[in-house]
Amino acid sequence: MSRSNRVALDALIAEATVDCYDDSECVTGFHTMIEEHLAVPFRTVVPGVDVTVTGVDLTGDERVVAVCVRGKSTQRISLSDLSLPAPPPEGSQWIDAHRCRAKGT
Repeated sequence: MSRSNRVALDALIAEATVDCYDDSECVTGFHTMIEEHLAVPFRTVVPGVDVTVTGVDLTGDERVVAVCVRGKSTQRISLSDLSLPAPPPEGSQWIDAHRCRAKGT
């Protein structure tokens, strides 16, 4: 990762977590920022299957997940497992920042 990309991601992480006191609040902060900024719907592939990402959700165990739809089926996929299309949707930098923070890098 380039230095300028890292600086940009660090700025997003700081913005999402500015008023957070614990991990739970940080996850909620990222959920809010991704929900507000990610342009949905968009199409992508989840292990060999074409899906449409219609939004993001916060699970009971405090994970931010993508809501993926195919036909009448809906599945929630962890953001760490979600592949983004090329070019990525507007606002996907928030997913990158969330992944970066989750990895602790």
